[in-house]
Amino acid sequence: MTASAKNNWGIIISLLLLGGVIAMRTSISNQTFSPERTNFTTFWLAGRMLLEDKNPYNEAQYLGEHDLYNVQWRPNKIFPYPLPLAILCVPFGLFSIRTAYLGWVVTSQIIVIITVFVLLKHLGTKEHNRLLVPIFISLTFFGPLYLTLLTGSIGALTLLVLLGVILLLERDMPILAGILLALTMLKPPQGVTILLLAGIWFLARRDWKAISGVALGGIGLFLVAMIQDPQWIGKFFTATQAVMDRTQGVHSNVWAFSYLACGGASPCSTLLGAAGNVTMLGLGGFFLWKKKSQLSAWEAFNIIIPIGFVSTIYLWAYDQLPYIIPIVWIIGTLLVHTKSYIHAFIFLIALEVFSFYALAQQAATNKDLWSLGTTVIVFGTTMGLIYLKTKRLTNQPSLKT
Repeated sequence: MTASAKNNWGIIISLLLLGGVIAMRTSISNQTFSPERTNFTTFWLAGRMLLEDKNPYNEAQYLGEHDLYNVQWRPNKIFPYPLPLAILCVPFGLFSIRTAYLGWVVTSQIIVIITVFVLLKHLGTKEHNRLLVPIFISLTFFGPLYLTLLTGSIGALTLLVLLGVILLLERDMPILAGILLALTMLKPPQGVTILLLAGIWFLARRDWKAISGVALGGIGLFLVAMIQDPQWIGKFFTATQAVMDRTQGVHSNVWAFSYLACGGASPCSTLLGAAGNVTMLGLGGFFLWKKKSQLSAWEAFNIIIPIGFVSTIYLWAYDQLPYIIPIVWIIGTLLVHTKSYIHAFIFLIALEVFSFYALAQQAATNKDLWSLGTTVIVFGTTMGLIYLKTKRLTNQPSLKT
């Protein structure tokens, strides 16, 4: 058999394996959850309401749609996200809840596959290319992805956005990268800290084009929302405050642990949380500033993503889905350094076992505190490998002329 034929057969087998895994995970989601009881209905309703020329920020209309479509997941009185996100949800509203839910479960898995494939290609070796199927199969047991596929959350959208930002930055297209990065503000608790840390890195590199792109993207989102509802800002902050009030002390970030340490007392929890937030963002920003010329865009976001998660007001385990970006980098870097797949898969298995344990604890306690360990594992390993890389470069003998 020729090398070309072997390669073609390898591609066919890989596609069959990936398709089989997608079908299996979609079937599990279909059999395990009723879409009407999941967070996915939040996005489906927003899209359906726009198609019906209704306003998801109108409380009476929003709650009425819950009754009309027998939606049993109703923790919010209005759409709890920035209004422009509802536009991206319009395709969901074209289908029934179940069809849209299963379609998004499939799409989310395809986005993960694309992300892993593109990042492995970016590493550029045959050894890395062989990892697509085993990494994806392993990631289906990664707690944040497992939860995403059950609840129908939109973390895959953020994952795709951040992948695009990294690729655009590394292809010297900073304005487009900045515009795309602004889309992370469609989930402000996630976007604010990511944009702050990325902004520090851009500023350190004097990348004014990227900063301009972020500003253009932000203005665009704001104007789109103003056209839909001029009063959207006040309504959004009211909905956000309601979410924060009912979820204090349950997330895996500095604010939640500060709340628990103070027994929920104010101003202790606020002051301690703010101190933890400033410390995390300050240290992260200082490192990005100091290493501005040594970090690639991919490496910078490997740091930005987990620090942004742990320092924000509130995010859930499924919002850790963008951790796939540093996870692939860690696996690829371990393979380069050790010349073996063993260490890479030891890391991946350990990460997945812990993240699944954290998910089980969340199901048992309704608190997501244990997911902090997932952040520690990913961030700690990333920093360790960056340190080793820097040390090796420092120890390399210089060429004398």
